[in-house]
Amino acid sequence: MSDTPSATAELKLPKDLAAEKGLVNVQIDGVWHQFPKGTRMIEACRQAQVTVPHYCYHPKLSSPGNCRMCLVQMGMPPRPAPGQEPQRDENGYEIIGWMPRPVIACANTIGENMGIRTTGDLVTKCREGVMEFLLINHPLDCPICDQAGECRLQEQSVQFGRGVSRFIDMKVKKPKNVDIGPRIRLDDERCIMCSRCIRFMDEVAGDPVLGFTQRGTHTTLTVHPDRLLDSNYSLNTADICPVGALTSNDFRFQMRVWFLKETPTIDVNCGTGTNINVWTRGNKIHRITPRLNDEVNSAWMPDSHRLNFHYIDSASRLTEPLAKTAANHSATTWSAALAEAASRIKAVPAAQVAIIASGRMTNEELFLARTLAAEIGTTQLSLVPRTAEADALLVAADRNPNTTGAKLVLETEDPYAKLDSIREGVRNGSIKTLIVLGEDLITDAGFTADDLQKLDFLVQSSVLANPTADQAHLVLPSAAFAEKRGSMVNLSGRLQRLNRVVELTGQAHDDWEILRDLILALTGEKNEVHHIEDIFKAIAESIPAFNGLTLSKIGHQGTQIAETGYQIPLLANERARKAAGLING
Repeated sequence: MSDTPSATAELKLPKDLAAEKGLVNVQIDGVWHQFPKGTRMIEACRQAQVTVPHYCYHPKLSSPGNCRMCLVQMGMPPRPAPGQEPQRDENGYEIIGWMPRPVIACANTIGENMGIRTTGDLVTKCREGVMEFLLINHPLDCPICDQAGECRLQEQSVQFGRGVSRFIDMKVKKPKNVDIGPRIRLDDERCIMCSRCIRFMDEVAGDPVLGFTQRGTHTTLTVHPDRLLDSNYSLNTADICPVGALTSNDFRFQMRVWFLKETPTIDVNCGTGTNINVWTRGNKIHRITPRLNDEVNSAWMPDSHRLNFHYIDSASRLTEPLAKTAANHSATTWSAALAEAASRIKAVPAAQVAIIASGRMTNEELFLARTLAAEIGTTQLSLVPRTAEADALLVAADRNPNTTGAKLVLETEDPYAKLDSIREGVRNGSIKTLIVLGEDLITDAGFTADDLQKLDFLVQSSVLANPTADQAHLVLPSAAFAEKRGSMVNLSGRLQRLNRVVELTGQAHDDWEILRDLILALTGEKNEVHHIEDIFKAIAESIPAFNGLTLSKIGHQGTQIAETGYQIPLLANERARKAAGLING
């Protein structure tokens, strides 16, 4: 019995079992752990929940070892004399001999029976020395620096610095408030030369426009001659800058970060569905930053998507229902607007009614749009396609965020297929009533004002005033992406959750509530749907891809519900670099 596989396994030491799994044994601060071969020392410490301070290291970028802040003490078993067996402890691990000098944890990989110390006199004195050098020429402008509240230099100087400065000479002065691009500004005297921004622009954005010039204490960050930092990914450099050297023109001097509330949600500017954090105070959005998701956008996002939120509280925002009398619109109540809409829709045969919905609507809203079409009895339901050039990174050619969700919810391979026939029906008079949900037909769908004037009744729900709203008999103010909850499916088939960040403006209603109330006005039934979870439950019960799911089960990282074959280019590039050992990922 002692020779059976199970009995043999019981006799093996933990270090031997690790080797069978392709792992190596590493001692971190006196505790043994197992990690895959090739893991960087700093990543091994992170996985062991041991903090190693750093500036230049970023898991998505190469490791240059610039800042030296991640110095640790390393040890390996001494080589035994010829004919002698290595000394081992009671657990079978070889006794570690510690090196008298530190090594950088970001660029060195682990080995079998390696020891790592992140504390002790040697490490502490090294960190104090590094911090002292980094602060020698750094300006003492923390009270006015935009990075205050999330500054790694500030935090680590308190935790790992000396607490006092021995520097008595004049600081080296470097350029301030340098305009290096349309969306970003440089304070060179704050730069600690970590090179994160340089490596990001070279390795991720593919636009190596940044670099260092001069030498020693006079080294400065600069833009290539005759160039600007004008990439659509430039603001990611401000995100990863550990100090306040690079700041966003849009957010600069606008708000202290400790006053802001951070809410996770998703971007709705294209089919990628980038994961984002929205930063708010009161009921106002102040900035948007990318949120880590290795299945969608890694740690990055495009500037064009990041800055597209100011319209939410713009002067063009619709804040109350409007009814057209003669040539002008005037305010009306929601009950009056819905009653008129139901009356006008029921006054014509179903074949003369069409619905144009939006690929920017959530799955729940699309499900109710389908329900509305079924209640009316029309088959004329279409979305508006929205395409532009892709950028081979994160910006998809499909600028609608929920095309995949529309295919699943509407149970069609082409949710845009009927748009041409609806447009032709409006022009030839066969369609008399048109319900438009979240789209501007004149700007985006090929309609003209003359086309819409042929309709007997046009009702539109919209966030902003627009040319279609000018022609509509009823205009219903709806919610912006940051004011609603729901779910969407991105181009790669990942179901993701949209979270409410700010409250609705004025008398605007959530889109799903508008659709629910319109259906109730048509049927005369009582309201039995009070929460958006009820809509998602109906979707999960009727559409196979959503079976067994709830809004809460989606989670902040989303869940894969369909295989579309679509690959997000930036992720493919990142995985190739990770496989080549260039980054940790």
